[in-house]
Amino acid sequence: MDILQRKSDILKAIAQPTRLKIIELLRDGERCVCEMIPLLNEEQANISKHLSILRQAGVVEFRKEGVSSYYKIKDRRILKIIGIADDMVRKEILNSAELAREMGLKR
Repeated sequence: MDILQRKSDILKAIAQPTRLKIIELLRDGERCVCEMIPLLNEEQANISKHLSILRQAGVVEFRKEGVSSYYKIKDRRILKIIGIADDMVRKEILNSAELAREMGLKR
C-alpha cells in the first residue's frame, strides 16, 4: 500500500462540501441515511454516493438494520483535521475583516 496515496484518498474524500456536511452530521454519533436526506437537501442516491466515497476512504463505517443503513465516523481524529481547516478559515476571515477596517480608516 502506498502511504502517500492513502493519505491523498482520505483528504480527497473529505474535500467536498456535501461530504463535509455528512461528517458534521455524524459528529454527534451514528445516523440513519433516512435522517440525513432532509438535513442535506440532497437526493438519496447522491447521499449514498458520497457515503460510499467516505466509506472507501475509511472515514465512515456503516451497519444495516432491516432496510435502514446507519453510518458513523470510523476514526474521530478526522474531526481534528476538519477542526484545523475551520480554524484556518476563521483566521483568514478575521484577518480579512481587520484589513478591511484598516483600509477604511486610511481613507
